[in-house]
Amino acid sequence: MNAFQTAVKFFQDCGLFIYPSVLIMAVGVAIAIERFVYLSRARSDNSKAWAQLLPLLQKGQFKEVQNLAAKSDAAVGKIVHHGLDRMQSPGRREDFDAAMEEGMMEIVPRLEKRTHYIATFANVITLVGLLGTIIGLIKGFTAVAQVNPAEKAEMLSASISIAMNNTAFALMVAIPFLLIHAFLQAKTSEIVDGLEAAKMSFLNVVMRIRAEQQATAR
Repeated sequence: MNAFQTAVKFFQDCGLFIYPSVLIMAVGVAIAIERFVYLSRARSDNSKAWAQLLPLLQKGQFKEVQNLAAKSDAAVGKIVHHGLDRMQSPGRREDFDAAMEEGMMEIVPRLEKRTHYIATFANVITLVGLLGTIIGLIKGFTAVAQVNPAEKAEMLSASISIAMNNTAFALMVAIPFLLIHAFLQAKTSEIVDGLEAAKMSFLNVVMRIRAEQQATAR
């Protein structure tokens, strides 16, 4: 029996409860792939946008920065845009920080979107597998009760083996799902930390340039 036939027999032995488990697995994998692609693109876009914006900020070319940030789809561009909008009116560092934090509040939920479903699916698929195992054991013991004693041991062993397939499959899916969830959370945290660092750099550069301009004006 080759690997394909073994896999087919495994699924056949699991009974009806394997179908919701496979459906949960498919949805979870789709979300994981979509989130990985989205977060990887977000990280790349932020790095490219910040590499363009920072030199202009350091030169005090706020108008050019505003134009670039307004056109940028990157999260860091949107945060800088919020900060520069607030700069149009006088204010303290805390006011600019609050304006940029408002931009962060719009962006972070998009980064975290749907990731929590993967951990939920890991728990749900484990419970579905356990339910399939319990139902399989109930059926097995019920069937064994009606056969002759000589066949009971062999039939009971086969029934338990089939029932346990549900839990085995659920765990084979749930464990990677938990690891994927942890990985995506770490990736999201890394992007958020990068945005926080960019925000602090922006505030430091802007406040330094404003102080220099005020000193020159005197």
